[in-house]
Amino acid sequence: MLAKRIQPMVFQARRLYVESMFQVMGRALQAVSEVDAEVKQEALALPEGFLFEMTVMPNGPRMIVEHTGLGRFRYHRESPPRPVDLSIQFKHIAHAFLVLSFQEKTSVAFANDRMLVDGDISYAVRMTRILNRLEAFILPKLIAQRAVKEYPANLHLPEKLISAARIYLKVATNFVETVRA
Repeated sequence: MLAKRIQPMVFQARRLYVESMFQVMGRALQAVSEVDAEVKQEALALPEGFLFEMTVMPNGPRMIVEHTGLGRFRYHRESPPRPVDLSIQFKHIAHAFLVLSFQEKTSVAFANDRMLVDGDISYAVRMTRILNRLEAFILPKLIAQRAVKEYPANLHLPEKLISAARIYLKVATNFVETVRA
């Protein structure tokens, strides 16, 4: 009896967490593309106007990011301005929660058939590298090592702290601008 009452609350809590993480990740992707040269370099291979979506099937939370050129991303809050070029779709909110709460690496989730990729696989690999780089910056090393396939060996504490501070400041600024609008 108690389990039947708790289950919908757990589902709603996971959904809210995933929604919040997508908002933070979208804004953080925009910020890291302004801060980190490696992310810019990685993003330069994407076509200008490239739309990337990460979503939960069938109509769950989603994050949409556009490559605006020169290695920069822009986070779209509501919906894409046109059809997306690459979509990474979690099959269930519980699967998204595992990845976004850093209990499971993205590569492991894909290997366990918890997500689908709709679009060019080379772009998916590139976006995964960008997301891994972002996570390496904004998460403590112990958590980032659990979240990414391979923690960057050349990312030292001073660079990590300065970049993380700049990213978090840009994310916070973006949230404030959103509230004011």
